[in-house]
Amino acid sequence: METTALQRQLLVTVDGSVNISNVTRAIKMLRGVTAIKPAKTAVKKPRLYDPETGECLNEQTMKVIEKVRSGKEEMHHFDSVDDFKSWCEAL
Repeated sequence: METTALQRQLLVTVDGSVNISNVTRAIKMLRGVTAIKPAKTAVKKPRLYDPETGECLNEQTMKVIEKVRSGKEEMHHFDSVDDFKSWCEAL
């Protein structure tokens, strides 16, 4: 008579200070472990939000902010509102 063992999965979460290879090696030593695969974790994009309303900036605004931070977007500096006004009128 053949017995088939029911396979179960266990998800282990560790903090960033833990050496994953040490944890993997320790888990492999346990009886009955058949496979270990690292999970794919999604990278969270930074979001800016208004603390008064709790609303986040939209994707288009966040893309422009990232371009400015990385130096891919042209920036303008004005010493006064009048300088800004004259620049806008020249457009």
